[in-house]
Amino acid sequence: MQQDAAPKVSFVSLGCPKALVDSERIITRLRAEGYELARKHDGADLVIVNTCGFLDSAKKESLDAIGEALAENGKVIVTGCMGAEPEQIEAAHPGVLSISGPQQYETVLEAVHRALPPVHNPHLDLVPPQGIKLTPRHYAYLKISEGCNNRCTFCIIPKLRGDLVSRPANDVLREAERLVGAGVKELLVISQDTSAYGVDLKYATSLWKDREVRARFLDIARELGELGAWVRLQYVYPYPRVDDVISLMAEGKVLPYLDIPFQHASPEVLKAMKRPAAQEKTLERIRRWRDECPDLTLRSTFIVGFPGETESDFAYLLDWLEEAEIDRVGCFKYEPVAGAASNAFANPVPDEVKQERYNALMARQQRISARRLKRKVGTRQQVIIDEVGPTVTKGRSKADAPEIDGVVYLASRRPVRVGEIVTAKIERADEYDLHGTVAGF
Repeated sequence: MQQDAAPKVSFVSLGCPKALVDSERIITRLRAEGYELARKHDGADLVIVNTCGFLDSAKKESLDAIGEALAENGKVIVTGCMGAEPEQIEAAHPGVLSISGPQQYETVLEAVHRALPPVHNPHLDLVPPQGIKLTPRHYAYLKISEGCNNRCTFCIIPKLRGDLVSRPANDVLREAERLVGAGVKELLVISQDTSAYGVDLKYATSLWKDREVRARFLDIARELGELGAWVRLQYVYPYPRVDDVISLMAEGKVLPYLDIPFQHASPEVLKAMKRPAAQEKTLERIRRWRDECPDLTLRSTFIVGFPGETESDFAYLLDWLEEAEIDRVGCFKYEPVAGAASNAFANPVPDEVKQERYNALMARQQRISARRLKRKVGTRQQVIIDEVGPTVTKGRSKADAPEIDGVVYLASRRPVRVGEIVTAKIERADEYDLHGTVAGF
């Protein structure tokens, strides 16, 4: 390599948006030191793989990605959730240069420096103040805390990422302000447990501009809502404090959207899962939320086939879904995860029964989703543009998070730009998506 040539790094980021933020932080540091990103492994000087270790299927995907990088490049650094328990990686791929767990940015940088020393060049060392983002320019994930204090029996995230560690409120708001200043139109607020934000800090205040702001879910949501961008709240456990944020949604300060991982509805299954928050009054709370904010969209995830789940438990879940009318639903068939307490539970559900329940839940939800979306036909919705095609433009309404929810397909008489927010007249709905025409800007 020539002395003045910038060292090139290829990067693979697997797993959830929280891991994507970790990747962005590593890449920002590398770019600040003059490293370039390569699009292909074989055109890079080394490869970094940010792994996911939540489910066995995710671990397999991570191991496959490491193997592919080794085959195409030969110099591979591994980090992320799977790196918290490196034995499996070492056994499958003993040739990797370094293995580190999630958020261990310094370890990753040190490994890169050892394998590929930086070449100082002041023209390459400049990075934008908001850092390097792996999302499109018009939206960004804003991680407000790391780790989790809950001990759900099916989950090993606390083992991988540790207990809850919240960022001071002014630190979060500084990053958010930089992002909005750089053109970000939508902030997706994420963590392992967003509504627990600040518990570990005892809701300590920090100075932001001319005032003290508490590190508390309601306070940080209110402050973010003043920055002029869409604010979308994700990974929100249904603690009582969530009720207070609904008023911000009704006022239009933050998007009328809540991503709450309910996971189940049967009291017996929830007890076995050790899910936090009192869930027996959830339907009543959902009714109150929608009374206060009629436009509220609810997204959730559910697990079918948890050990000990009976036919009556599953029937209870289907009835609950019908009554709750959750707008967006993701469903997972229970998978044993090494180190999870639920592995030892009695009465495992056979795989064929898991599949039947998964099919039944998704069929029921498809009908619920179609019913909910049909009510939007004839309305006008604000839509943020994600893709512009020759004939059809694709965007998302306030009810749609990127990658996981539905989309809005639009026709327009005048050119529109990616990142633009337009008003659309909704003309048709199907099971998951809306179709309409741009009606205003």
